[in-house]
Parts: sequence; C-alpha cells; structure tokens
Amino acid sequence: MHLPEPRGPLSEALFRNLAAGTLAPGTVEQAERVTPDDPMRDDDLQISLAVLYELHYRGFSGVPDAWEWDPGLLGLRAVLEQRHLDALRDRTGPIAVTDEPVDRQLAALIAADDGPSLSSFMAKQGTLEQWREYLTLRSVYHLKEGDPHTFAIPRLGGRAKAAMVEIQADEYGGGSLVRMHSELFGGLMCDLDLDSTYGALWDDAPAAAFASVNTMSLFGLHRRWRGAAVGHLTAVEMTSSEPSRRYSAGLRRLGYGERTTVFYDEHVEADAVHEQIASVDMCGSLVAEQPDLLPDVLFGAAASLAMDAVAAEHLLGAWAAGRSALRRERPLAA
Repeated sequence: MHLPEPRGPLSEALFRNLAAGTLAPGTVEQAERVTPDDPMRDDDLQISLAVLYELHYRGFSGVPDAWEWDPGLLGLRAVLEQRHLDALRDRTGPIAVTDEPVDRQLAALIAADDGPSLSSFMAKQGTLEQWREYLTLRSVYHLKEGDPHTFAIPRLGGRAKAAMVEIQADEYGGGSLVRMHSELFGGLMCDLDLDSTYGALWDDAPAAAFASVNTMSLFGLHRRWRGAAVGHLTAVEMTSSEPSRRYSAGLRRLGYGERTTVFYDEHVEADAVHEQIASVDMCGSLVAEQPDLLPDVLFGAAASLAMDAVAAEHLLGAWAAGRSALRRERPLAA
C-alpha cells in the first residue's frame, strides 16, 4: 500500500516526512494549530490520523516499519487524537449511567438512537452507483474486518476476553480464509466492479470513512480505552443483524444473488448470536470485574452510533443534493 494523496497542509507535511524518513521540526506544533470546526468531517485531520494508525496495521511501501513507535509521531498522533476525542464527546453528549445491568443500559442507549437509517435507504432505493459509493466508504473498515477491535484482546482478562475472542474468531472465518469477513466483503466489491485491494480506494473515500475507523483504532490501541473498545464492538454486534438483512435485500433488488449477498447474509445470522455474547458475557463480565469502566463501555457504544450517523449523514446528504459522496470519480476494478 502506498501513502495516500495529502488532503491539506498537515497531511502534506506528514507524508513528506514519512517518505523522507525524518520528522521535520515544528510538525507537532503545526498539528496543535489544527482546530477544524468539525474534525469528523475534516479530510486533512482524518487522513493524517488514519495514516498514523495504519503504521500499526500493514504500513506503507517506502515507509520504514521503525516509524511505528517513533516518539515524534506518537506525539503528533496524541494531538490529533485529542481533537478527535473532543469531537466524539461533542457528538455523543453526556451519557447517563444507571444501576441497571449493562446489557439493559446498552439496549436503552441503542433504542434511543434517532440517527438516519442508511440501510433502509439502500434497501428500498439505493442505485447501483450509490451502492458503489457506499461500499467504497465502508471498504476502509471492512477490508481490515475485526482488526481494530482485536487490538483490545490482550488488554482484557477472564470471561470478557474469552467472549471477545469468540466473537472475533467468527470475524476471521473461524480460521478459514474464504470465510473471513474481509474476504467476503472483497468478493462483494468485485461483483460491483470495485477494486478490492487493501487500501486501493483510500483516495476516493471521504473523511467520514476514516473518522469511523479512527475511532475504533483509538479505542483498540489504548489500554486506557479498553472499556470503550468493548462497548463499541458490542454496539456493532447489537445493531448489525437487521440492517444487514436490509442491505442484502437492497442488493437482491438490483439483481444480485447469494454469491454477492453472502457478506450481509453472514452478519444476519452471526450477529444475532453475537449480541448476547457481547452485551452479557463480554460487557457484563468486564463491568462486574471493573465497575469503573462502565461509563467507558457506554461511551464506546454511543461513539459507534455517532459514527454510523456521521457516515449516513454524509452519504444521504450528498445524494439528496444530487452529487457524489466520494472525493473523486470512482475507478473501476482492473
């Protein structure tokens, strides 16, 4: 994977430094001066943070692996993370914590969510080109399916850890390459004439795509946010089954069969099972052992819902205005 195109002065300076193998003086100070009105929609900030996180995943061609733990880059990342966290808290707002069991609190949080339903739109009226744009945005996450949450596994113990492993094992196909969810998503992309190569569509994806994955990476890579990582994963599992059914219906409406819909069909069944494992076994066990993490668990779940809303608002807003939701024209697969 090559470094993506810069999207502003911050990413331009960062990518130039990474390619040159040296962090120029003043780079961190430049990041500290970045104060966008809405960090979640700021392309420059989100692509910079995504590249810094990607050093912990698969890295980039021409960028030495040693950069992963460079103190200067970690300092730069901390500045951008704080901008991201502040914006995330603004979007989630205050979250009530009660004495109810955590699974009930999570269910109430999800029930109160009033974000736009992207899956309903895609099921009933999404065009083929809108589907391609949606998949381009989602590819930033789904081609690394499970990896951001998996970072949290060694930060847990006991039943909570075992429950997360059980869930993540299914994400990775139970050890079968062809059943890995990232592979299934890649097949879906190919069927819709999209390039499924890891990272190939980063330059086309908007800030909203990276804001979502950056939230997961932030939670997974910091022990301090292990509770939020657990809450985020749980919200994903609790809100995935019915939307997946609708996404599958949308593809069938356009004439695609089981070979194409298998990614969503798999989530209809798997996530219905995962919901109880995540909310009761994983979250319940974690909070029972570490009650002080309950607010973080709820914050992680609220963050998941907020990021879904950011993506839906971006896509549906662009389409309602009669324009593409991507940064540039979509390339066809080779």
